[in-house]
Amino acid sequence: IRRGEGCYQETDSVVSSVTTKAKGVTVTNTSTLGFRVWDVADYVIPAQEENSLFIMTNMIITMNQTQGFCPELPDKTTVCKSDANCVAGSSGTHSNGIATGRCVLFNGTVKTCEVAAWCPVEDDTHVPKPAFLKAAENFTLLVKNNIWYPKFNFSKRNILPNITTTYLKSCIYDAVTDPFCPIFRLGKIVERAGHSFQDMAIEGGIMGIQINWDCNLDRTSSLCLPRYSFRRLDTRDVDHNVSPGYNFRFAKYFSDLTGAERRTLIKAYGIRFDIIVFGKAGKFDIIPTMINIGSGLALLGVATVLCDVIVLYCMKKRYYYREKKYKYVEDYEQVGHLLNSRRRQGPSTLRPAPLSCTSGEHPEYGAVRGRP
Repeated sequence: IRRGEGCYQETDSVVSSVTTKAKGVTVTNTSTLGFRVWDVADYVIPAQEENSLFIMTNMIITMNQTQGFCPELPDKTTVCKSDANCVAGSSGTHSNGIATGRCVLFNGTVKTCEVAAWCPVEDDTHVPKPAFLKAAENFTLLVKNNIWYPKFNFSKRNILPNITTTYLKSCIYDAVTDPFCPIFRLGKIVERAGHSFQDMAIEGGIMGIQINWDCNLDRTSSLCLPRYSFRRLDTRDVDHNVSPGYNFRFAKYFSDLTGAERRTLIKAYGIRFDIIVFGKAGKFDIIPTMINIGSGLALLGVATVLCDVIVLYCMKKRYYYREKKYKYVEDYEQVGHLLNSRRRQGPSTLRPAPLSCTSGEHPEYGAVRGRP
C-alpha cells in the first residue's frame, strides 16, 4: 500500500501554491551588442508567472526598428520581378507587414514585395549556435512550495523546519546528498531528465519539476516529505522535428533624438520550467475501515460458493465429491405408504433383512439415506 492510501484511511488531494526565484549573472561580448552583463532582470521574462518560470537562453535581436516601408524577406511567396507580382493590401501568415503592391530591391540581385512594417524586418532564418546565454546552465532556481490538505487541516512547505538560513545559502539539490534542498541548478535539472542543457538552450523547450507529497498522517508529520523528479514536457522527435523548442517575441521601445519611436525586437528562445505539484494524504477513519471489512467478509462467502461450483461441476471426480458432500433422503410420505402396503400383505413380508451396523440403514425400514 502506498503512503497515504491504506484501506483503513480517509484520503484527500493536495492543494498547493508555488513561487520561484532565479539567480545568476553572466556576460557576453558580441559585435551587435558589445560587452554586456546579463542578470535576472534581463533573462527572466516575465518576472513572475503562475507555477512557471521562463529563462531566456538564446535570442535573435533586431535593433533600431522604425515604422515605415521596406522589402520583405525573400521566400517563394515574396520574391517578385515586377509590381504585377505583388498584391497591395495582402498579408501572408508569415508576413512581417502589409504589402504595398510595389516590387523593390532586397539586395543587389533579389527583388521582393515591399511591406509597411517595422523596418528593417526580422531575419530569423538562422538560430545562433551555440546558445547566446550558454552560461545559464549554472544559474539556480529556488522553488518555494506550500501545500494544504483541507480535509485534515494539515499544511506544510518544502523548506523543512530543520533547514537553516546558512544551509539554504549554500545547498544545491542532489538526490543523494541533499534531497530536500529547494534550490536547483538548471543544468542538473535538464541532465536528470535525460537531456543536454546546451542542446536544449539553442531552440528552447519545456521542463517539468514534479513535487510529490504522499503522506500518511497517522504517522508523525515530520515523515511527510516532498519528493522531486524531473522530465521534459515538450515532445522532441528526431525523425519529425517540425517547429521544435519554445520561443516568443517581445520588444523594448524608446525614442531617438528627433522624437521618432523606435524599438528593439527580441525573439527569445529559452527553457520554461513548470512546477507540477501532486499528492495524497491518508488518515485513519472508521467508515472506510468498516466498509473494507464488510467487503472482505462478502468475498469470503463468494469464495466458498465458487469452490463448490468448481469441485461439483467442473472437476473429473465431481460425482465422487457430490456423493461425499450430499446424502439423499427419500420422501417421508413414500416410505410410509410402502410400510403400510407391506403390513397389509402379511407378517412374512415385514421380515427385516440382515444389515451391517455401519451401512447407515434402519433395521426396520430398509435403506434410508439422510443428511449427516
